[in-house]
Amino acid sequence: MVGGNHTLVTEFVLSGLTESPEMKAICFLLFLVMYLVSLVGNLGMIINLAFVDFCYSSTITPKILVDFLTERRAISFGGCIAQLFCFVLTASVECLLLAVMAYDQYVAICNPLLYMVIMSRRVCAQLVAGFYLIGFVHALAQIISTFRLSFCNSNVINHYFCDIPPLIQLSCSDTYSNEIMLYTFGTFHSIITSLEILVSYIYIISTILRIRSTGGRCKAFSTYASHLTAVMIFYGTTVFMYVRPISSYSLDQDKVISVFYTVVIPMLNPLIYSLRNKEVKDALKRISRGSGRQR
Repeated sequence: MVGGNHTLVTEFVLSGLTESPEMKAICFLLFLVMYLVSLVGNLGMIINLAFVDFCYSSTITPKILVDFLTERRAISFGGCIAQLFCFVLTASVECLLLAVMAYDQYVAICNPLLYMVIMSRRVCAQLVAGFYLIGFVHALAQIISTFRLSFCNSNVINHYFCDIPPLIQLSCSDTYSNEIMLYTFGTFHSIITSLEILVSYIYIISTILRIRSTGGRCKAFSTYASHLTAVMIFYGTTVFMYVRPISSYSLDQDKVISVFYTVVIPMLNPLIYSLRNKEVKDALKRISRGSGRQR
């Protein structure tokens, strides 16, 4: 961190979302409500994705709420490292879990007789453990790559949390390797997993379309549409944020986009999945009964 005339950075200052006192009060109440919904919803169904969403939102939102109430939005150097590590870890795991959940739905709808064999408890446990290992390695690699840089011009991060693109733009070092790493990991986590989700849903939709019950099809489509909407928001914003050149970043605009995948999605997921757990089962039962009567 120190070299030549470079000064040692002991803390960063977050620019936040707004400087207006009135907007700070409104944003504080809005973000507080969203965080409480995320907290209660995810704690109420604390398994796999819900646990990740709980950790995901708790990594960023409490700090945002504090910053809305204070004039100086500082974060220590160590605190920035910890926040970025937890963010990258949970975001990576969320991407992978969303992909495997889409595959799980594909197996349940398209190969129901083989479901317990393909998606056994042992396989699910191994997948989750593997995802956390991948997320840990990814987070560690990004931390080592990002914080080997020198920050010599300013310590003001043009964002509301410690994220990789604004830290890279803040650095006075050569960041080419950091940009390559960000693009590579971003492509893997966003593009490849989103394609897997897309293919899974193509098979799911084609299977549902073969069912003769109109009511059953509509019910199944409406249920899966809510889940697919949340996935599209998450992947759409993350792809836009991380799978493009650093030179094209507009951090003032990107701060607003980041709100969707750091605050809004963790709030929506427990609502969507609690709805899906009940309604999908009911819809599939009605579809099966309707299909059986028509045969």
